[in-house]
Amino acid sequence: MPHYTSYDETELAYRVLPARDGSAGPPLICLAGGPGRDAAYLGDLGGLNARHTLVIPDSRGTGDSPPAADASGYAFPGLAEDLEALRRHLGLERFALLAHDAAAATAQAYAAAHPERLSLLILVCPGARLQGELPEDAWEIFESRSGEPWWQDAYAAVRLLPDTTDPAEVRRLLLRAAPMAYGRWDEPQRAHAESEGEQLGPVARAGFWQGVDEAGRRAVLARLREVPCPVLVITGDRDAVTGMRAGELVAESFPDGRVRPLRGAGHYPWVDEPDLFRPAVEDFLAHHPAHP
Repeated sequence: MPHYTSYDETELAYRVLPARDGSAGPPLICLAGGPGRDAAYLGDLGGLNARHTLVIPDSRGTGDSPPAADASGYAFPGLAEDLEALRRHLGLERFALLAHDAAAATAQAYAAAHPERLSLLILVCPGARLQGELPEDAWEIFESRSGEPWWQDAYAAVRLLPDTTDPAEVRRLLLRAAPMAYGRWDEPQRAHAESEGEQLGPVARAGFWQGVDEAGRRAVLARLREVPCPVLVITGDRDAVTGMRAGELVAESFPDGRVRPLRGAGHYPWVDEPDLFRPAVEDFLAHHPAHP
């Protein structure tokens, strides 16, 4: 895998998925969430590399990237500065950015600090922790599916997870709870879910939200009002992890934010509905002059 040198001289890894149609257009940088999850779970984002080159970094302590020297390196503002180092390494004046799940916080921190560097921003199934709200619709979505055969076991696992510390047991509980994250529980979803336990870096996960106080959160939100680039927020109407309302709150934080809900999709819409997810992203990239 190629590497780049970040602000503190740490060598961090990334992978490149070239556009299969041979397009030589600008790359789309894609950030994995978790937080602290190996970016391998993004795969090719439902075939998004058919027309676009994807650059997918491994954040500190995940994949082929080394652990951070101290806890601040795992916090999302520090990860945003890793992204800025990657931009410089790639020689991009401006670029389009896609971020999934918790990485939406990294992307928002980057947009607040470096608004002039983004041409487009795509946030997939974000939470609204930066917005200071925890909407309840995710739980409502989960409860609405109580008739499905996996629901009772997933419910029990969700209740046990907050008080479980043994890593092996956490991995087992995550797999039991996994169906709530998908629009349906078929073979592609099962295969995708089975990798989660081994892909999570517990130290990177624990450090992601550390070191950001209320004043810092409000400062990021205030700067988002000045971000000029168009922002697309994709949500899934079966996402029982972050729900749909959080995406609406995130989109409202930007002057040019819009929401694209996908029917039948959960927290990983490129797994559930790749033929809805891929065109949604491609249309946004193609129909806006900010992205050549």
